Amino acid sequence: MALTKSLHSFHIPVMGLAYTIDSPIRVAQYGISSVVSIIDDELIEKMNAFYSKKFNLPYQEITKKAQDYRAERITSYLNLADTIVKDKFSKFKTELSENKIALENFIATLPHTSDFKEGLSNLLQEGIAFKDTVKNYLETHLRAGDIDVNIMTKVDKDNFVKGDQLPTEFNDAHASLRGFANSNLSSSVVLSAGMNPRLYSYFENFKDFFPDANGQLKKKIILKVSDYRSATIQGKFLAKKGLWVSEYRIESGLNCGGHAFATEGFLLGPILEEFKTKKSELIQDTFDVYVKGLSQKEFVVPEQPLELKITVQGGVGTAEEHAFLLNNYNVDSVGWGTPFLLVPEATSVDQHTRDLLSKAKETDLYLSGISPLGVPFNTLRGTTNEFHKQKRIANNKAGSACPKKFLALSKEFGAEGICTASKKYQDVKLQELKAKKDDVSPSTFENAKAKITEKACLCVGLANASYLENEIDIKGQEQGVVICPGPNMAYFDKEVSLSQMMQHINGNTTVLSNIDRPNMFVKELKMYVDYLKNEIATISEDLTAKQIRKWTAFKSHLFDGIGYYQDLFATALSLNYDTIQKELQFYKEELTAVSIPQLDKV
Repeated sequence: MALTKSLHSFHIPVMGLAYTIDSPIRVAQYGISSVVSIIDDELIEKMNAFYSKKFNLPYQEITKKAQDYRAERITSYLNLADTIVKDKFSKFKTELSENKIALENFIATLPHTSDFKEGLSNLLQEGIAFKDTVKNYLETHLRAGDIDVNIMTKVDKDNFVKGDQLPTEFNDAHASLRGFANSNLSSSVVLSAGMNPRLYSYFENFKDFFPDANGQLKKKIILKVSDYRSATIQGKFLAKKGLWVSEYRIESGLNCGGHAFATEGFLLGPILEEFKTKKSELIQDTFDVYVKGLSQKEFVVPEQPLELKITVQGGVGTAEEHAFLLNNYNVDSVGWGTPFLLVPEATSVDQHTRDLLSKAKETDLYLSGISPLGVPFNTLRGTTNEFHKQKRIANNKAGSACPKKFLALSKEFGAEGICTASKKYQDVKLQELKAKKDDVSPSTFENAKAKITEKACLCVGLANASYLENEIDIKGQEQGVVICPGPNMAYFDKEVSLSQMMQHINGNTTVLSNIDRPNMFVKELKMYVDYLKNEIATISEDLTAKQIRKWTAFKSHLFDGIGYYQDLFATALSLNYDTIQKELQFYKEELTAVSIPQLDKV
């Protein structure tokens, strides 16, 4: 029987700072891969202490007195997670080989297409020398899920000591990369939020990213991308340095959690189609550059291109959609993020916030301006963070204390940077605005004030849930919890077990209530039409020919996407094509009605 490359056809992407901080410790023993954010070294150090105590493992605190404390904290925690996962995985295999009920329950969570599931089922039926036979089969075929890590490339703040700037390798993202590179893990780093040439070049310092004598990579690179062009540019940039991208992780521009990086009107379906048709070309073209890059460094050059996976995430919510992505686009895995926020066994979320998520409706989930990065951010109304932020605004104390400074990236007031969510920054901006109050209308003044004060302290808010869940003390200014689900959260309304969610993904059951949930492609289309209308309606600067060209192209790309879907769903009967066609026509008419302003009309 052929060994499948991966036990599961799904993975759990990174969510916030805390929500997947310990997901591998929770789920990797079941073969599920997940992604840990390694931005917040303070959270990581506290989780290191927490899990060392929980599993009775030695712990040595790494304080800020250490010169390279940030990287060392990350390395230490990742090594701890690796140790715990290996131990839990070993015990899980023993349990499966000794307990038929446990084995049957595990088999029930696996996809029907799995060779591994078929093999285990056959062993159960045979019932011969059960324990030893199953144990040998598991040793040969079962592997733990990967402990992957995420670095948001934009979060690469310069750091200073007593006013003196430290070398580039002590920048936040650089130190995070070094922490992962120095760990014992054999897994991948997911790079998100666009290209950072300086950070990409830093990879060259670590041998684990280059092929060993057997042409194998101990540590791999995954790029989160929004389109094919971005993949080719970034992939070849790295290949010139002898660095291979092992996976392109395609994410919907808007129908996702956290920061939303909208495309220029390109929809997920057509983007996946391009990757599908050009995958061989992408592999070969990149490999040609890769060979030259390795040769120049006099490294081992593989005879054949290394494995390259294409995966997708953003808005998937049913087994039907999951299977369609796998079968129609030949992707290697599908990311399920937001729904896992309601799976306590898989993610770290405090109970109050989990209850808020389960009650969330479509109108409660929105694309906000709260991120200090200035990038639209998917979030939820009614969070404790929103409560505390509005309370400070009402008391004329807008802004946050900014203890961590990971997003202190604005150089407006000096080289050391400042966060736009900080009280220090907002005090200055509000004073500047008050000086102009008599020159603008009351509505213009209030709108400008709201834009300044809406920024939230994500560094603290996105970490607090893990502290609350694990009863770890929270010091400093009260910030509450920021949560960053995608719009898909509106259709999941209750906590479920890990087993239930896995069976939901694989089509063995459903965890969705009987509600009207739009197809993921249609939902994304609606979001893009709304995004375009909002862009036109809220433009604050003078209209330019460049802006008009941008909107015109955006609208044209959406029409192209609609045409693609109309052709696609003319034959895709399994996805309720009749309803989808009606919805596509509706949004086509709505898009047609969107009027792009012209210079001679303003």
